[in-house]
Amino acid sequence: MGKLFGTDGVRGKAGKKLTAMVAMKLAMAAGIYFRKHSNNNKIIVGKDTRRSGYMIENAIVSGLTAIGYDVRQIGPMPTPAIAFLTEDMRCDAGIMISASHNPYFDNGVKFFDAFGNKLDEKAEKEIENIYFDNELINKSQREEFGIGRSKRIDDVIGRYIVHIKNSFPKHLTLNGIRVVLDVANGAAYKVAPSVFSELGADVILMNNTPNGSNINLNCGALHPEALGEEVRRLRADIGFAFDGDADRLVVVDENGDVIDGDKLLGALAIYLKKRDSLRKNSCVATVMSNQALEDFLNKNGIKLYRCNVGDKYVLEMFNKEGLNFGGEQSGHIILADFAKTGDALVASLAVMADILISKKRASELLNPFELYPQVQKNIIISKKIPLDSIEGYSKFVEDIEEMGIRILVRYSGTENLLRLLLEGEDETILLKMMDELENFFKSRLNV
Repeated sequence: MGKLFGTDGVRGKAGKKLTAMVAMKLAMAAGIYFRKHSNNNKIIVGKDTRRSGYMIENAIVSGLTAIGYDVRQIGPMPTPAIAFLTEDMRCDAGIMISASHNPYFDNGVKFFDAFGNKLDEKAEKEIENIYFDNELINKSQREEFGIGRSKRIDDVIGRYIVHIKNSFPKHLTLNGIRVVLDVANGAAYKVAPSVFSELGADVILMNNTPNGSNINLNCGALHPEALGEEVRRLRADIGFAFDGDADRLVVVDENGDVIDGDKLLGALAIYLKKRDSLRKNSCVATVMSNQALEDFLNKNGIKLYRCNVGDKYVLEMFNKEGLNFGGEQSGHIILADFAKTGDALVASLAVMADILISKKRASELLNPFELYPQVQKNIIISKKIPLDSIEGYSKFVEDIEEMGIRILVRYSGTENLLRLLLEGEDETILLKMMDELENFFKSRLNV
C-alpha cells in the first residue's frame, strides 16, 4: 500500500502523480469517509488558478457524485475561504484544489471537516485505507436517483468578504492608506482587492491576471522583491504578498524591505496581548522559528509553544493548549478567532489595525527585535531514510549542540528534500558547520 498524504493534503505533479483517476478515486474515498458523519449530503469544492484545476475539479466532482454526494463548486477562492464556507454553508466537508506555493505544474487536494478544520492524520489515514480498498469503493457507487448532483455557484465571494471585514475593528478605516497587493496570479486575485478597497484603501494591484501557468511565477510570497520595488516607487505605506492559495502572507514595509516572518509573529502577538485578545498570553510557532522570537516573547510575558512544521500542527497545538494565535516563519499566520487555517487576508488586516492603532510606520512596528543568525540549506534526495538509522547522525547532532548551536534536520513533507537549519550567535561558525553537515549527509545518502 502506498502513501498518499503529505504534510498538507495530497500533492504532486498534475497528470503524473495527481492524475484524473487518482483525484476521482480520492474523492470517492473521502466521500465514503465523510458520509459516516453526514448531515446535509453536500460537499463544497474550490480551487486556485492552475490550469490542471479544471481536470482535477471535474474528476473530484465525478467521484463525489458517483457515490451520491451533491457538490457545490465555487471556482477560484483562497484556501481559508473554503474552510470558512464549509462551515458557513453547513456542508459535510470542504475540498480545496491547490498546491499552495508550488509551481503551476503541481497541484494538490486538501480536505476540511464540517467545522472547517483540516483533517488530522488519523482521518487522513482512514481515507487512505478506503482509497486502496477497491471492493468498498465499487460497492459504494450509486445508481439512478442515488447519484449526486453538481451545482456551480458564484455568489459566495460576498460571504467571505463580509467575514474578513468583520475581523477588522469597526472604528478603523483604511482611508488615506496606500497599499500594494501582490496576489501571485492566484486564488485571491478577486477577493483581496475587494476587501481592501471596501475598507477605504488606495489599492495598487500586482500579478492579478492568472492564465493557468503564471501562479507563483516570480511573484507573490515566494518572490516579494518586485513588491518591495513597487512600494518604494509609489511611496506606498505598505505591501502585502500572498501565495497561490492565499494562506501565506509576506509583508513589505514602506521602505520596500521584507519583514521576517518571525518578527511579524512577534509584533502581532504583542498587538493581541495589548487588546486582551491573546488567549492565555501564549502563542504557537514551529521548530523552524528563530530563538530570538521566543526570547522576545518571554520578555513580554508571552509563552511560546513549538510544534512540527505545517499549519495543521499549529492548529493541533491550539486545540491541545486552548490557544488562538500562532503560525509559521514562512508566513502562515493563524488568528483562530477569525480563521481555521492560515489566512493572509485576516493577517494583513491585523497588521493594518496594529499600524493604525499604534500610529507607527510599518518599518518601526514590525521590527520589534533582532534575529539570531540562521543558516538553511536543502539537499535533494532520492529516498527518505529514517534519520536515526544513519550511522553517526546522533553523535554529530550532539557535537553541534554542544557548541551552542540549535540544529534542525527534517525531510520535506511535500518534496524529496532534506532540510537543514543551524542557528547560533556566530554566522561564520554556522556556515562552516553547515558545510560539514551537508558533506555528512551527502556521503551517507549517496546524493
